[in-house]
Amino acid sequence: MADALTPEILLGAYAAGIFPMAESRGDDRIHWIDPRWRGVFPLDNFHISRSLERRIRAGTFTITTDRDFAGVLDGCADRPETWINDEIRALYQGLHRIGHAHSLEVWQGADLVGGVYGVTLGAGFFGESMFSRRTDASKVALAYLVCRLRAGGFRLFDTQFLTAHLASLGAIEISRAEYRRQLAAALTKQADFDRQGAIPAPQGIVQCKTQTS
Repeated sequence: MADALTPEILLGAYAAGIFPMAESRGDDRIHWIDPRWRGVFPLDNFHISRSLERRIRAGTFTITTDRDFAGVLDGCADRPETWINDEIRALYQGLHRIGHAHSLEVWQGADLVGGVYGVTLGAGFFGESMFSRRTDASKVALAYLVCRLRAGGFRLFDTQFLTAHLASLGAIEISRAEYRRQLAAALTKQADFDRQGAIPAPQGIVQCKTQTS
């Protein structure tokens, strides 16, 4: 079945509410996942703590989008256990080439130190994975991403599963039925990942927040 997969089939799976994963890097089988409980980020409730605000304001990192999609993919797969096998890597690169997958990169000097990537369809952003090689790099990536999604008119930010890390930033868990309802609504709208244009200055990201502690 994996041999028959194409980026277009993958988009159809997202529209149906499912997504692919492999058991490990070396496993050539792809499994379709349809969680009973789904993690999502309400785009009006991303939580920037005071420590994260200080990190953003410090300007330690440089942010880009779609500059190194393959690098972000590889960064996300660079861990002892990963669900990103060769087939999945090729499929998401295919989605990137046709404009349905995007990355946001976090740089420190010339080094790629963090990032996040996901799939866009309608007004939905389906977050796939993120990585961090410096303290707070993935949190900074998410802060810039949420601001970008809001500016682009996105209605749904799917995180697949809820982790303690994501919950600390404002993500919540919803039922499969509620997720399908939100997904259907998002698919009737159009959003634009590039509508925001140039990467905002750190102050702009801090102003984009809706909650602090």
